[in-house]
Amino acid sequence: MRVYVFRGRGRVFGFIPDDASINLPAAYGPWIGFKSFDLKWGDVNGNFDVNECLDDIAKYGFHLTDAHVRITEQAAGYHRTKSLKT
Repeated sequence: MRVYVFRGRGRVFGFIPDDASINLPAAYGPWIGFKSFDLKWGDVNGNFDVNECLDDIAKYGFHLTDAHVRITEQAAGYHRTKSLKT
């Protein structure tokens, strides 16, 4: 899959499957095109988890990192809750 990388505020980067940044959350922009490359599940990259990136793109339409830490679900507005067993 061809993945396009955009730089947002600070150290936030967005990965999407097209060259238009309209699918990236506006709260982390403005978005500036950075680079693009081809990825496939199982690839290895020292800067991010390729499988996690592609899974996020498939599920949310984008993958976001802040200083190399995944923030996709936070940015998408999804919140996980943990139930505590008593």
